[in-house]
Amino acid sequence: MSTRIVVVGGGTAGARLAQRLPVTLLGEEPHAPYNRLLLADVLAGRYGPEVIALPEAREPSRLGVRAVRIDRAARTVECADGSLVPYDRLVLATGSAPVLPPLRGLRGAELPSGVHPFRTLDDCLALRGLVAPGVRAVVIGGGLLGVSAARALAALGAEVMLTQQGERLMERQLDEHSSALLRTHMEELGVEVHTECRVSGLRQRDGAVTAVELADGFVLDAQVVVLACGVRPRVALAREAGLDVRTGVVIDDELRTSDPYIHAIGDCAEHDGKVYGLAGPALDQADVLADLLRTADAPGTAGLPRYTGTRSLTRLTLGGAADALDLAAFGETTPAPGDDVVQLTDATRRAYRKVVVRGDRLVGGVLLGDLAAVGTLARAWEGDEALPDAPLLHLLTHDGGS
Repeated sequence: MSTRIVVVGGGTAGARLAQRLPVTLLGEEPHAPYNRLLLADVLAGRYGPEVIALPEAREPSRLGVRAVRIDRAARTVECADGSLVPYDRLVLATGSAPVLPPLRGLRGAELPSGVHPFRTLDDCLALRGLVAPGVRAVVIGGGLLGVSAARALAALGAEVMLTQQGERLMERQLDEHSSALLRTHMEELGVEVHTECRVSGLRQRDGAVTAVELADGFVLDAQVVVLACGVRPRVALAREAGLDVRTGVVIDDELRTSDPYIHAIGDCAEHDGKVYGLAGPALDQADVLADLLRTADAPGTAGLPRYTGTRSLTRLTLGGAADALDLAAFGETTPAPGDDVVQLTDATRRAYRKVVVRGDRLVGGVLLGDLAAVGTLARAWEGDEALPDAPLLHLLTHDGGS
């Protein structure tokens, strides 16, 4: 391929594209691309950083290089070290950045000692250097990332407090019953869970955090604070280049931005009004773009690939082999009027399975503790297939009704 393709970002999407095509990949982090989904396992000490490395790119990557400006007229990317990288096609895979909450004691991006987001391998390694048995750690945010971080810190022997502003843990993915089971699991591991509480500020002494203040006046002593308050797409580079940006960088079905020579994929991209922020869609987008870029300039090529969206399942394993808790969630876990709901609870095994059916279509589900049926359920949901003419209870058997 003679076309010069430059990829900005070495996360899931950018790394996948670099595995499939000869590209120049500019990675801001000094580490080789890695699987971000396994950071909690590195924090807990189950894996070393080398274990979560992604397959190598086809061409050597430029790591530790930050892109600071795009010159669309000259078709170059300017880097922080002053170098210019020319392109014929540019791919923005800049990912997302952690949200820093507006708390007293936080001044912009300058964080007190002991306070860390949980987004990168460097965040993970920094936390590992701070945490030892008996250290008091507060995790702010009870979503998927916060739950994973709290579980990992507990595995290191820390005294962990998990705060969630909403009514329940992982409220975006789980229903009320499965979230309650998750909370019980976390508490049995020694994690102190606080829901429906808002963190208002941080206390510090000599530049180091000492406590977390809640809005109701309650104070949680802390030597380590983990910020897991969500992420937002990194779009500054695209916006400054004059590209169309809403929540994410707006792309069409060919993953093109408002500039036909620039594409965007992964967490930074917004397709059909949706920013996914998940690994599955990022990989799908990278694969479609790889096929598109490989065939776009071929003479006589017809029927170019299109990206029409991804239906992606959230799957998470908390803990090691001895005390692991598996969970999976997809689609609409809260039924609408007229929907059929089937659920099974096994109190002995602490397993919970629920599906939501609308007409002859599976529209959502959640499984916790027993994922034997998840493969068949995921295929039926992702393919939007009509369900077999059988009692709905069969959906929750170990073979998923097949």
